[in-house]
Amino acid sequence: MTSFVLLIQSPPSTPANLHALNFAKTLLAQGHELQRLFFYGQGVYTAFSAAVTPHGEFDAGDAWQQLVEAHHLDAVVCIAAALRRGVLDEPEALRHGKAANLLRKGFELAGLGMLVESILTADRCMTFG
Repeated sequence: MTSFVLLIQSPPSTPANLHALNFAKTLLAQGHELQRLFFYGQGVYTAFSAAVTPHGEFDAGDAWQQLVEAHHLDAVVCIAAALRRGVLDEPEALRHGKAANLLRKGFELAGLGMLVESILTADRCMTFG
């Protein structure tokens, strides 16, 4: 079994983001460990709960959330990139005087140190986007 970290830098519904989702599903199906999912840059929009996908279109953010919850995955969203884009959890919304928690359930905000830590301990790091 190989442990992986996935770094997702592209927004949902882009080819790179969808490729990362399919790659994650394949890794899990083959018995590999997904040590951490790290969403950075435009990839933080994957965890944005206020996004609305038009009827009949694939909702990549929802698919990621289902995968995270079904497999109890560690899904980390870069806090600096998220704040720049208005993707806030409840504590950050309160700290910045904003009214809403816009982070999908199962995701957490954290710094780049979480990415570095996981890269140092995983067997492989794959970057998408």
